[in-house]
Amino acid sequence: MPARLRVTQVKSTISHIQRNRATVRALGLHRIGDIVEVPDNPATRGMVRQVRFLVHVEELPEAGPEEKA
Repeated sequence: MPARLRVTQVKSTISHIQRNRATVRALGLHRIGDIVEVPDNPATRGMVRQVRFLVHVEELPEAGPEEKA
């Protein structure tokens, strides 16, 4: 199973430029405190990097076959 990132919105997008607001929405976040899990790939890493001052990111460990059961 591929690695995942847990992204939490910690600051408001009010008074930030439209590009940053759109990036936060594209990550699946809607309001402060929302948490989403997204795949860990270069595209999502770049999105998170663009709005790193608005979100908190945690790397989730890869789930092995023994953790699925």
